[in-house]
Amino acid sequence: MKILVTGGLGFIGSHTVVQLQKKGYQVVIIDNLSNTTLDVLEGIVAITGQPPIFEKLDLKNKAAVQNFFKSHQDIQGVIHFAASKAVGESVVNPLLYYENNINTLVYVLQELTKLKTSNFIFSSSCTVYGQADTMPISETAPIKVAQSPYGNTKQIGEEIIKDTCQVYPKLKSIALRYFNPIGAHESSKIGELPIGVPQNLIPYITQTAIGKRAQLSVFGNDYPTIDGTCVRDYIHVVDTAKAHVVALQRLLNNENQSNFEVFNIGTGQGSTVLEVIKAFEKVSNTKLNYKIVGRRPGDVVSAFADTTKANNILGWKAEYNLEDAILSAWKWQNTIKQD
Repeated sequence: MKILVTGGLGFIGSHTVVQLQKKGYQVVIIDNLSNTTLDVLEGIVAITGQPPIFEKLDLKNKAAVQNFFKSHQDIQGVIHFAASKAVGESVVNPLLYYENNINTLVYVLQELTKLKTSNFIFSSSCTVYGQADTMPISETAPIKVAQSPYGNTKQIGEEIIKDTCQVYPKLKSIALRYFNPIGAHESSKIGELPIGVPQNLIPYITQTAIGKRAQLSVFGNDYPTIDGTCVRDYIHVVDTAKAHVVALQRLLNNENQSNFEVFNIGTGQGSTVLEVIKAFEKVSNTKLNYKIVGRRPGDVVSAFADTTKANNILGWKAEYNLEDAILSAWKWQNTIKQD
């Protein structure tokens, strides 16, 4: 069974490709290599022993998307990761985010509506909730005004999919609203490797600890939390990847209750930035150089998941804890320190 993974050489995408191949699926990867390299493909092959089909393709090119689906008419499911994903960058460059995250989604969906049946997993985000009123956040929490253009693209993306599913009942879709994936594969052959300055906390921590960055900036310590720093739900990337496979199998087996469903993917535990730093220092036995700076635009105070729905309906549950995930990220950083 052939499954398309867009953005399949990215952080979550590459780990999901590994899990799909472990389950016996034939994987086709589309990636434009804007935030990754072909080294990731080598890592996937080293782990699984089998090369996925890879096509370098920019999904913003509508004609290229159309041609791809013409030559791969036997695709049974699509997991759509391809998108820009940094909150801070989206505030500075909103048009990049609207073009890259919305246009690409529309072009892929247009091709899926031409098929007799299609199964679509959307890489969504807890940012759709904005600053939720209560914690933990359940799927029934109201969708608030987005705190950033990135968050807005995920809200709009879900609306586009939902509207499309209403018109095309043979299109089945699940949006996975995940919280903060971190870590690396246990083999340390793939992990989070952002090009340029990291936009996410964990790679910035590990790059600072290894000497690649001079200092970690902690954005604000005056939030209404236990230590004044923001709270997030940090989930191991392998747990996140497994959730995509389970969600896909739900659609392939026609177990979905409607043709558009949403699930939170997290651990259900919130950790502050300072708690993450302390956990890193513990597992790495390394003192981290960090300083408190001003708040960053677009950041919400707190976000962690109510995972009851995913646990009960998908039969999925996070297996790793915060220290497991951080240790895997540190091991990964030490394998790539020569870079």
